[in-house]
Amino acid sequence: MDAQFRDRAVYLPNEDALVVADLHVGRDAASAVELPLGERADLTDRLAGLLAAFSPATVVVAGDLLHAFDRIPEGVAETVVALRETVADAGAELVVVRGNHDSMLDSLRGDESDAALDSESVSTPDEYRVGDALVVHGHAAPDESAARYVVGHDHPAIEIEGTRHPCLLYGPGAYRGGDVLMVPAFNRLAPGATVNGMSARDFQSPLVTDADALRPVVWDSDGDEVLSFPPLGEFRRML
Repeated sequence: MDAQFRDRAVYLPNEDALVVADLHVGRDAASAVELPLGERADLTDRLAGLLAAFSPATVVVAGDLLHAFDRIPEGVAETVVALRETVADAGAELVVVRGNHDSMLDSLRGDESDAALDSESVSTPDEYRVGDALVVHGHAAPDESAARYVVGHDHPAIEIEGTRHPCLLYGPGAYRGGDVLMVPAFNRLAPGATVNGMSARDFQSPLVTDADALRPVVWDSDGDEVLSFPPLGEFRRML
């Protein structure tokens, strides 16, 4: 697999692109808790760490930058600005692919200098091709074909010895003959879908046609290493 997985993100060396998905900015505000959970600092600090580690030319959000469908909760625009500035400070270009939660995305766009997403410098396509990869959110079948599809949407996680881990799912040749990379939700407040016993019909993304062929990849932050496992069809028998 020509990709590097770290802290819920994937770096594509040949494309010099860092892909994150499902930031769900505003998830903090929607949580039924008395005190805020520090979403802005968590997202921006971790993104800054990834930018320092990989120095990508492009950062692509693979859909669901936003959480709420019908409004922009207080603080969301400021968090988006902080994320945009974090990317800009690292000298990278920001692209935000539209996801099914991003119905309010255009309300953050504008030509004014104070717009959360500057229309001139931040594009917001439905699909984004970078090198041989096509980045889509994954909630709908893509219009284009590619050698590799990078998606989010399902928030994959795997349970190992009673502990859930956000995971990358890698499916060689899994969709239209192209590889599939499904990244977990970058927002740690977003619930994950435990994939241990899931079949293709249990996934929400139409890009998953054979769950048994997907290989889980876990980032071990304690050991600072990537752990790759056999395809789910084989691995689930070991769990």
